[in-house]
Amino acid sequence: MKLRLAIIGAGPAGIYAADILLKHDRGFDVSIDLFESLPAPYGLVRYGVAPDHPRIKGIITALREVVDRGDIRIFGNVLYGRDISLDDLKRHYHAVIFSTGAVRDADLDIPGIDLPGSYGAADFVSWYDGHPDYPRTWPLTAQSVAVIGNGNVALDTARMLAKHPEDLLPTEIPENVYEGLQASAVTDVHVFGRRGPMQVKFTPLELRELGEMRDVDVIVYEEDFDYDQASLSAIESNKQVFVIDKVLTQWRAREVGKASRRLHLHFYAKPIEVIGTPETGVTGFVYERTEPDGSGGVRGTGEIRRVDVDAVYRAVGYFGSPLPGIPFDKKHGVVPNHEGQVLDKDNTIVSGVYATGWIKRGPVGLIGHTKSDAMETVSHLVKDQANWWAPSDPSEEAIVAMLRERGIDFTNLDGWHALDSHEIALGEPHGRARIKVVPRDEMVKISQSGQ
Repeated sequence: MKLRLAIIGAGPAGIYAADILLKHDRGFDVSIDLFESLPAPYGLVRYGVAPDHPRIKGIITALREVVDRGDIRIFGNVLYGRDISLDDLKRHYHAVIFSTGAVRDADLDIPGIDLPGSYGAADFVSWYDGHPDYPRTWPLTAQSVAVIGNGNVALDTARMLAKHPEDLLPTEIPENVYEGLQASAVTDVHVFGRRGPMQVKFTPLELRELGEMRDVDVIVYEEDFDYDQASLSAIESNKQVFVIDKVLTQWRAREVGKASRRLHLHFYAKPIEVIGTPETGVTGFVYERTEPDGSGGVRGTGEIRRVDVDAVYRAVGYFGSPLPGIPFDKKHGVVPNHEGQVLDKDNTIVSGVYATGWIKRGPVGLIGHTKSDAMETVSHLVKDQANWWAPSDPSEEAIVAMLRERGIDFTNLDGWHALDSHEIALGEPHGRARIKVVPRDEMVKISQSGQ
């Protein structure tokens, strides 16, 4: 018996699932095809992590080792629902795992959030990471900017806005992004979090990086550091919170006022409204001052404040997108499932269909969670042999023939190696890690030259 498995999405979730299955004690052979809508693999590690994060980019090294073993086929530039359907998968595979992630911005339901000059942080991240399906330019005319959120994406957004662009040159920042940031008018970036400094969602690593920026003052406000008992207990019991407190305490003692740019951290700030008009765009941000409620949460104080800003970025989380022919939970932005086994609206298991990663559990957790998540899904897949599909043509050649017949410009692993080498070569004369190729047609052309 040989399992022919399709995995939709070649980010960490999909690659880890493939790797775990191949190493699993299973008693049958496996042949895996990874389908990716972009011409290049690695998902949000390539297109969702700020370019000045070389340590996190190191995850790519581990992913590369998996795909370079040669026991997984990759079909890039193939979009599920357009180029390949659920019926196609049933014809050629015994099962499918969806690992399509979550790439859209979650909504923030406050007045004015749709004004010109109000943006989703995920869109900004896609721009500065050179995602091929986003515009090449970004409006950076604002002097004063509000970033709403207290997770890692909020800090990435704030850092990329505040940092001097020449300090990004050693990274893989695309040329159009460097030029765009060079023209930025920004002087002040304000980050607003609803809860206190000891309840933040970002990591100590992300926080420390803010304080390492050249010619940028990080400004914190003393009124935010009158800790309640819940915060004091968190400092004592949680190492990450302890480190965050230590970093913020150091910043409170720093002298500020000499840098040309400022990054302000505001805590206990609940978003109320974005001020402006369709003609002027964003002119201000209104928030309610909150306070600890005694049990680790916050409550409103009734005190309303306004900060004059020219742009607002909401970084309140990512959200999944529905997949054609697959059940979808619109409220939570996930595929409904039991430990990775996809469920229909009657809560019965859908044969042959599985999920892993953020489309399975929502956009929470780090790379380590993605591995344990994939393990859970793969364990069910291996045990579910009786519920697999019965494909009429499971041959490995059939899928290549089908894509060619449809005229789909797919890329493969050799193609990714060609693109990878090309980007590294572009960066070498400038002492840069790589210079990303951004246009999709150019990515495909370079990839196909190496296939």
